[in-house]
Amino acid sequence: MEIQEAIEWTDDRVFAKTGKRLDSLQRTILEGTLENQSYKQIAEDYHCTKDHTKRVAAELWKLLSDVLGEEVKKRNFKSTLERIEFSHISNFGSDLQILSNINFCSEICHYPKAKKAAKTRSPISPSTSTSKQPEQRHDLTEAPELEHFHNRTAEINLLKQWSIDEKIRIVNIFGLPGMGKTTLARELVENIKDKFDYIVWRNCNNSFALNSLKINLIQFFSQNQETKSSSLIEYLRLNRCLIILDDFQELFASGEFAGTYLPEAASYGKFLKEIARSPHNSCFLLLSWEKPTEVATLEGENRHCRSLQLGGLSEDAAEILINKGLKDEEKWGELIRLYGGNPSWLNILATTIEDLFNGSVDRLLSYPSLCLGDLEPILQEYYQRLSASEKIVIQWLANQEAADIFAKPEVGAVRERLLRDVDFLTAIQSLRKRGLIEKVCDDNGELLLAVPALFKEYVKHQ
Repeated sequence: MEIQEAIEWTDDRVFAKTGKRLDSLQRTILEGTLENQSYKQIAEDYHCTKDHTKRVAAELWKLLSDVLGEEVKKRNFKSTLERIEFSHISNFGSDLQILSNINFCSEICHYPKAKKAAKTRSPISPSTSTSKQPEQRHDLTEAPELEHFHNRTAEINLLKQWSIDEKIRIVNIFGLPGMGKTTLARELVENIKDKFDYIVWRNCNNSFALNSLKINLIQFFSQNQETKSSSLIEYLRLNRCLIILDDFQELFASGEFAGTYLPEAASYGKFLKEIARSPHNSCFLLLSWEKPTEVATLEGENRHCRSLQLGGLSEDAAEILINKGLKDEEKWGELIRLYGGNPSWLNILATTIEDLFNGSVDRLLSYPSLCLGDLEPILQEYYQRLSASEKIVIQWLANQEAADIFAKPEVGAVRERLLRDVDFLTAIQSLRKRGLIEKVCDDNGELLLAVPALFKEYVKHQ
């Protein structure tokens, strides 16, 4: 018997005791342990951090100690399986024979990457049939490793409510690059993975054809199932699935209004409507720089669709500045406000402060203009995604503190071809979908529109 069979035996014991199966990381830890791998090697195979692997392993050994009735650790797991006595497993009949024949060979693939067929198990008794390949329920091979997570408790709780309690079918997390959408989603998966039968993480790119995605998901969901279907919706109905589509903005065209698909990705619009309007208990989690048009429409129809615009950190962003050893703590609040609390941007900026301003936040803020530095290429990439109408509107907004929506811009070279009212409002809506327009109130409580400070500084120089 090989390692994968030993893991299946252990999984069966855990299920009999707790009613829950081992997840993919727990199985990877067992496999790595039986192959005499270190936690560092196991973490690299699973694409997560060593610290996270050790935390999960500690919980796993405690669980197995309870299940097997004796202390189990990484150092003795293999020997425990080899010497376990019949009295421990008498309720499971011939499992003793299976364990006594375990061959701890290492010529198998790691569970998160498992695509090959497992070798056939030798019959235990004349009435026992050969086993099927163990079913892989979590595919996080395209997900990033777990990173340090800033306090987003409110966001996590809201996303859990939508995806689990309310069974929302499409959840869209959108916002400016660097806000931590992917990190938030990765942490969410760790919080809710036991609530779904299947979890799949896929990264989008401009060649990510819808048919390819459907085929890929159907193949994953159809593992070891007696009855197979060619319909993705059918699998979403039969099982509770969580599908994460990261970098969804890669399916959108640059130079167009937010959420305008590339020609080869146009079928995604109809697909999202189908997912939201068809009855099932699965959830698609979209991570994007901008809100898809269909999501806005479905939300307006009060369909099974919700959006979360991820904003910047507030006081918690100070942790970044502490870790960088920056000075002038009394100025940190102003720095965080000017750079929108964007964790990625603050990390990049902190390096500039260390390099050019000797770690002094006050000296940076005393500079005549807002420092862009290494952030400029990021802002430029985002600016180039805007349509011509959006650029007119954002240039107009960038030259004032805030503006009333009833005012229409007259901008330099385009004075002779002013925006029509409908184009102006469409541009405003599109910029809102990108997170580039904030709503503020004046002293009289009237609603005004404004551009975030850092982006305003960039636009002024265009």
